[in-house]
Amino acid sequence: MDISSISISGATVACISASMAFCILLPIALMIIWAVKRKTSLIPAIFGAGTFLVFAMILETILHQLILGAIGQEKFMALPFYAVYGGLAAGVFEECGRYIVMRFLMKKKLGKKESVMFGIGHGGIESIIMVGVTFAGNLSLISMLQNGSINAILAPLDEASKAQVIGQLAVIGSAVPASFLIASLERVFAITFHICASYLVYRAVKYSKPLLLAAAVLLHAAMDGITVVISRLTNSTVLIEAFIGVFTLVVAVFTVIAYRKEKETQASEPA
Repeated sequence: MDISSISISGATVACISASMAFCILLPIALMIIWAVKRKTSLIPAIFGAGTFLVFAMILETILHQLILGAIGQEKFMALPFYAVYGGLAAGVFEECGRYIVMRFLMKKKLGKKESVMFGIGHGGIESIIMVGVTFAGNLSLISMLQNGSINAILAPLDEASKAQVIGQLAVIGSAVPASFLIASLERVFAITFHICASYLVYRAVKYSKPLLLAAAVLLHAAMDGITVVISRLTNSTVLIEAFIGVFTLVVAVFTVIAYRKEKETQASEPA
C-alpha cells in the first residue's frame, strides 16, 4: 500500500485523543478520590502498579516467549490452547502476584480500603500503558503522516518494519472514529475487575483462605479465556464488550456486597 493514499480524519484524531486522555486520567482521578474519601495512602496503588509491571509485563511475557519458542506460532495461537493457556497465565501471574505482594511486602498496610487502592493502581497502570501509551504512539504516527515527515521515519527501516507501520496507519485510517472510544469503556471494565480481584486476594491473605486466591485466578482466567473465544468466533466488538461488561458487573455486585459486610478495620498484619 502506498502511504500517500492513507488519510486520517480529524474525527479519528479527536476520538483517539479523547480515549487516550480518559484512560490516563481515570485511574489518577480514582486514586485521588479514594484517598480523600477513605483517608487512605496512595502507597498500595504503587504496589498494585508494580505488581502488574513485574508479574504481567515481565514474568508472564517471559513465559509466553518460552512457550511460543517451544511449540511455534501456529500451535500457540490455535484454539482452544490459546484461550485456556492465555487465560490461566494471566490469572496465575496477576493474582498470585497480588497475593505475594500483599502477603510479604505490604505487611501492616493491608486493609480492605488498601485493597481497593491496590486494584486501582494495578488496573490503572495497565490502562495507562495499554491505551494511553499505545494511543499516544498512534497520534505521533498520525502527526508525522499529516506533516509529511513519515517518509523520513520509514526510510531507514527494513521492508517488514515499513509494512507494519503502513499497515498500522491504514487500519487507523479505515476504522470508524467512534470505535477508538470503546477502549475507554473496556478500561472501565478492566479497572473494575482489578479492584474486585484485589479485594478477593486481600481476603485470601487476611483470612488465610487459599480458595479465595484460587477463585480469583479462575475468574481472571475465565474472563480472558472466554473473551479470546468470542473474539475468534465473531468480529462483533459489541458482543465482546457486552460479555466483559456483564461478567465484570456480576463480579462487582458480589464484591460490593462482601466489602460492605466486612467490618471496617484498620490495616493489619496478614494472618
